[in-house]
Amino acid sequence: MEPTSMRAVVYRETGAAFEVLEVVDRPVPVPGPGEVRVRLERAGVNPTDWKFRANGMHGDFDEVTPGQDGAGTVDAVGPGVDTLAVGDRVWTVLAQHERALGTAAQYTVQPVETLGRLPEGASFDLGASLGVPAVTAHRALTAGDLATRVAPGSMEGLAVLVAGGAGAVGNAAIQLARWAGATVVATVSSEEKAALATAAGAHHVVDYTAGSADDTAAAIEAVAPDGADGVDIVVEVSLADNAAIDARVVRNGGVIAYYADKQGESAPVPVRATFAKNARLQGLILYTLRRDLLRAAIDDVTAAVEAGALRVGEDAGLPLHHYPLEQTAEAHAAVEGGAVGKVLLEL
Repeated sequence: MEPTSMRAVVYRETGAAFEVLEVVDRPVPVPGPGEVRVRLERAGVNPTDWKFRANGMHGDFDEVTPGQDGAGTVDAVGPGVDTLAVGDRVWTVLAQHERALGTAAQYTVQPVETLGRLPEGASFDLGASLGVPAVTAHRALTAGDLATRVAPGSMEGLAVLVAGGAGAVGNAAIQLARWAGATVVATVSSEEKAALATAAGAHHVVDYTAGSADDTAAAIEAVAPDGADGVDIVVEVSLADNAAIDARVVRNGGVIAYYADKQGESAPVPVRATFAKNARLQGLILYTLRRDLLRAAIDDVTAAVEAGALRVGEDAGLPLHHYPLEQTAEAHAAVEGGAVGKVLLEL
């Protein structure tokens, strides 16, 4: 029987999670041309979800269901769709970008070009943890001309520095870079996070709270591959904090790819240190990413999942925190409060 009603979380105005998020009944959406409807099992909660809700960055919609990431099963296809079929398992990315209906709902409708197939054997927890973190990590690793795709051997001989190796993006970057053959150095802020970055696969871990910025840079240089004059790629979560360190440890012709404005909206970039190394300073955000680059990332991430190279859970360095749909406000608050690991909604 065709479903007619679903549970969804909505907000109609900017505000705190417990003030504006509401669980409601809504009609089940119908897929249009080039779209499929997904019966969601899990949804991922990202920092952008609470930032959009708190700061009003949700377009001109009267009502928004938050959530960019999710995983479930296709249960209806729209006209012109021939790449996915009813029963296919999929994961989403940018589900609520320029749309009112994201993934904090039992059903969502999405264009096929922003969906990845979820391989058999991969859990819905894993599928809902991909999306924004894994695609962001992929783009950071391919932002320069050192590697254009992430696949076995594509980063052989390269060294990657992942700042914030215990975060969701950092975790994905470590796992993807390892799969592609790179040597990975991660920075963290505690012994607990060092254990998580190691579980993800980092070859070397540096606790940046153990000394000064110079000490951190020296520790990174000390574990760079023999004969290397630095790291090839920096996956950076806080350019405002780490620009000087990055400029020092990046090699000639290397890339500093930053994806967040953590700790500040501006960063003092050492001009001479970066131009002396012909370094590329590369900003990235998925919402304006070229569609071909987004598709390449979805395909590579899916291949990594199929190969068993992307995992979630404590033993993969990404603890999972589950909340029922009715506790979406608590889930948002957990992410806003800096929860270590991945926050998921059970749908």
